Amino acid sequence: MSKSGFVPDNSNIKKSSGTPNLSVNYKQNVLFKRNDQNIAYQLTSTQLPAMLGGAFVDLYMTKGHMREPHWHPNAWELDVVVSGEVQVSVLDPDTSSMHNYRVKEGEVVFIPMGWWHWIEPLSEEAHLHLFFNNDQFESTEGSDVLRLTPPIVFQKAYGVSASEVAEAVAPITDTVVIGPPNEHSFYQKSYLKDERDERIVVKINEKVLPAEDK
Repeated sequence: MSKSGFVPDNSNIKKSSGTPNLSVNYKQNVLFKRNDQNIAYQLTSTQLPAMLGGAFVDLYMTKGHMREPHWHPNAWELDVVVSGEVQVSVLDPDTSSMHNYRVKEGEVVFIPMGWWHWIEPLSEEAHLHLFFNNDQFESTEGSDVLRLTPPIVFQKAYGVSASEVAEAVAPITDTVVIGPPNEHSFYQKSYLKDERDERIVVKINEKVLPAEDK
């Protein structure tokens, strides 16, 4: 679509063609579905051709799942919490710092274009409206970065074992979007039991987080 992205006017709407379609049931367009409680619906200019310059996602999640780490190379994102409470985590590439925002109904988080981020429910259920300033916004998913990058690249770039990386990411066989997959063995055995690996050390801005914050 030649005019997708930010559009400052209504030049795509032609008077001679009459009023374009301005209404649609967006729930007929599923962006991704993990299960009935973890699902995202999408509305773009594909569904409403007159709606150039913006897009919308209706996101539902339950505790224990998350919108996986990703970034949008061609759009900013505004997350509006409709119900429940979530934590939106954003990595600022300009300051090399990570920020965690706990937001609930009536609160928002703005994510600049191209910034790495993810969303995790803190309440049992969460409902969000996500707005984008591109009618054909794109997403680069962390799961695709991990599973499609040859393990030897991680070894050459970061000095880690290619074989260990390959083993670690082997369960990621497809794009995740809302994770973890229901059949994921680590999720079933560890996450649901709320187990912790005390060997894990989390650093933010060179500060080691205490165990209870991990």
